Amino acid sequence: MIASMRPMLVARALATALLLSTLAACGQESDTSSDGDVSGTASAPSDRAHGMEHSGPAVEEPESAPLRTGESALVLTMPDAYTPAPPTGVGTDDYRCFLLDPELDRDVFLTGTHVLPGNPEVVHHVILFRVPPERVSVAEQVDDSEEGPGWTCFGDTRTGDSLAMDDAPWLGAWAPGSGEAIYQEGLGVPLPQGSRIIMQVHYNLLAGQQSDVSATELRFAEASESITAVTTMLLPGPVELPCREGREDNPLCDRAAALEDVKARFGQGPGATADFLHFLCGTTPRAGEVQSCTRRIRESLTIHGVAGHMHLLGKSIKIRLNPGTPRARTLLDISAWDFDNQTAQPIEPVRLTPGDVVKVTCRHSQQLRDRLPAFAGQPDRYVVWGEGSTDEMCLGILQVSRGAEPTE
Repeated sequence: MIASMRPMLVARALATALLLSTLAACGQESDTSSDGDVSGTASAPSDRAHGMEHSGPAVEEPESAPLRTGESALVLTMPDAYTPAPPTGVGTDDYRCFLLDPELDRDVFLTGTHVLPGNPEVVHHVILFRVPPERVSVAEQVDDSEEGPGWTCFGDTRTGDSLAMDDAPWLGAWAPGSGEAIYQEGLGVPLPQGSRIIMQVHYNLLAGQQSDVSATELRFAEASESITAVTTMLLPGPVELPCREGREDNPLCDRAAALEDVKARFGQGPGATADFLHFLCGTTPRAGEVQSCTRRIRESLTIHGVAGHMHLLGKSIKIRLNPGTPRARTLLDISAWDFDNQTAQPIEPVRLTPGDVVKVTCRHSQQLRDRLPAFAGQPDRYVVWGEGSTDEMCLGILQVSRGAEPTE
């Protein structure tokens, strides 16, 4: 299966992806057709033979599934404890990246991840990124540019290798409700000798500025032609959630003011993502609970797993293939979004060919603001895509291979 994943796209990532990728602009399509469902099962791991652990601050040993034949395991820990704080001095969120070295002396495939949040009181989510050997020096320079463990990284990792949405360098992630993520038998992400790992941690400071030491356990398999290389495709959509009628007295109920607030908290780049999503999707800002984005596929792909991501105001998310056509089918349909259960779903392989269309649709609701402690004392405001825990996102996530035939 694929790991639950949380998107942190910044404006420059979206713009560069639009210019450099072969993806067509998004558009609006009808959802009137009936869909066929897609289902699948997860593979069962077998015997475990634990590998070595790297030294570092103590982290509780994970309760991991047994290793499968040919796999080994390695635990990587943050080099030092880190106490988060809002880098801009505004807001209650801190994104910090930590460079980890698995000391790979040969080419391998990553076949699973198990993120271990050290202090769940402040760790909102974690994403793992691959750093190819040719980009390691860049990552080291960014790491050395700031004092203390790691570096500030709202949006992407700031290493210049996380810009494309059709081939995102994600390895795995942790979010509430997720645990160990094991790829289906015969699938893996190639990691060449000398690769590094970036662990990006989103700290939510509503509980205060508390120290954290997080870690991750990685599964590896020897490089083999029997393993199909997989990668992550991201399907972001806009968020344009207006204040409720009769509750528009907050100045942040104005979209422009809300967008400036996001920029003040996260910087001009990440703060401009809301507008760049419309540029990507070929849409214009239109206030409403339901927003969508459609992507036209330009190469042959096989989908092996699917996931969705929203924040606390999310109500439902759906990913559909070829909507509005006789070939329509539903890849993911979460009718009642649960922020504390962001597990991914493996599916029976689905083949995509050039010209196919994949659409993500999200519904958000201001009414959830009245029920959740995280919003206590916070009035309605116009909600756009933002990096904070009380901002919102709309994201479909596909685990895909290129050139691999389905086994249906």
